[in-house]
Amino acid sequence: MKFVLGLTGGIGSGKSAASQWFEQQGIVVVDADIVAREIVEVGQPALLHIQQAFGDWVLTEDGALDRRALREHIFQSAEARKTLESITHPAIRQSIIQQLQAAQSPYVILVSPLLFETNQHELTEHTLLIDASVELQIQRAAQRDGQNIEQIHRIIAAQMPREQKQQFAKDIVLNDGHLEHLYAQLQPLHAKYLQRAKVNEQSSL
Repeated sequence: MKFVLGLTGGIGSGKSAASQWFEQQGIVVVDADIVAREIVEVGQPALLHIQQAFGDWVLTEDGALDRRALREHIFQSAEARKTLESITHPAIRQSIIQQLQAAQSPYVILVSPLLFETNQHELTEHTLLIDASVELQIQRAAQRDGQNIEQIHRIIAAQMPREQKQQFAKDIVLNDGHLEHLYAQLQPLHAKYLQRAKVNEQSSL
């Protein structure tokens, strides 16, 4: 059985920088955010189900999902959020499983900001949290995305608290310095995961 690593971290934690580093080492990364966008593209069954559940207003003139309108709607209604998640989560999970199984690298990574919140960690054998203080998260997200502080606070509030993620994660990397510092911490973990992958492979022979 292939060794699957779950990689997570809050907004501005450096999760993307870490996943890019692993990709540069030749490891296949399945990104839950990308999968979430793919399953609601034009022609996908999930998009049709969203239209049926909410109405035609969720579509733009060219038939694509109007993400902004839908996002504003579910921010104001917990019921609407539940309805949307009941459509998207099973489709996302199915696609993730297919991509993890198809991966052709020593081990494979599932990167997801909501790894624990959506129980996607159940699809992994081991988890790695890229961690940073809330102050640093806000600072980085504001510089990178140009989002206002209030928006960033809302995103952080919607995600699982740091302390809770720390309890769930098997490995934790504190990304509080330069990228070189982050990469130096990832290097021994990569070696450990390669070893774990080899053990998995041998036991399945």
